Amino acid sequence: MKAARWYKPKDIRVETVEEPVISQGKVKIKVQWTGICGSDLHEYAAGPIFIPVDQPHYLSKDIAPIIMGHEFSGEVVEVGEGVTKVKVGDSVVVEPILACGECAACKKGKYNICIHLGFHGLSGGGGGFSEYTMVDEKMVHKMPEGLSYEQGALVEPAAVALHSVRLSKIKAGDKAAVFGTGPIGLLVIEALRAAGASEIYAVELSEERAAKALELGASAVINPQNEDPIARIHELTNGGVDVAFEVTGIPVVLKQAIDSTTFEGETIIVSIWESEASIQPNNIVLAERTVKGIIAYRDIFPAVMELMTQGYFPADKLVTKRIGLDDVVTEGFETLMKEKNQIKILVNSQS
Repeated sequence: MKAARWYKPKDIRVETVEEPVISQGKVKIKVQWTGICGSDLHEYAAGPIFIPVDQPHYLSKDIAPIIMGHEFSGEVVEVGEGVTKVKVGDSVVVEPILACGECAACKKGKYNICIHLGFHGLSGGGGGFSEYTMVDEKMVHKMPEGLSYEQGALVEPAAVALHSVRLSKIKAGDKAAVFGTGPIGLLVIEALRAAGASEIYAVELSEERAAKALELGASAVINPQNEDPIARIHELTNGGVDVAFEVTGIPVVLKQAIDSTTFEGETIIVSIWESEASIQPNNIVLAERTVKGIIAYRDIFPAVMELMTQGYFPADKLVTKRIGLDDVVTEGFETLMKEKNQIKILVNSQS
């Protein structure tokens, strides 16, 4: 079968690899659509971050080259002995977290902060940029009737957004700011709407992404090239937002997000970082602000799909390009590196 494998930064190759063979407790999936994630782009541009290169991953036992792709949907084509959660023919999405189940976090049910955390499609195990993949039964979620495969490919990134909002202190009627309106930032706006935020301010350079943020429910968009986003947010909100979400991974933006909040405000760091960021702790201390990081999601895929059936996280507004697997580098990764107007690019593994 065809698959896209990461060898090193700027070196992803579409190759012929062996098709996975079903085994006990596993589910074999014919992949339909897979999204290119910001994490994938980080790995392509400046990795490795999650990809194991010096030694095999603790859980997957794999080492680069790794089949990429962790935001995907597909059809169940075979199930292993003992599988009862899904059957052949079911439309499914995959929750791609690899967790040990034995560390302190896992024992408390917080498997997304497992000390050995990995991701199917980043840390090994086979990924969605392939014609077929195979995962543990526990990682599979059956899609509701009427949800398209394209919509299914957005469940994983939408789960990141919803988890970040769930773990924040936001409540109905609160004010929020979202710094960066790439795919995750736009999905955070959607999640904030679902949570009942009364005002949502987006900070974004791209005109196309700014327009999309307004379309999805942002109250206003601030271009930091044209005005000071901190001053503008404080002006619009009469003192700052209750919660700010940092979704860029850019050091100066983290400072802006923190300073945009009111006293006792909260900043949620959603980004994965390629470098360190410095902050002035007094900006947190003197206003009794808090800063919290989130990673991935837990116990949330069914809620995301239910919100999708209600019209949230719409694929028709978020997907800007659809390509085949053979074009994943030139029309996918390279396009995202060059064209900041792109939102979400989906890859069809069967074409």
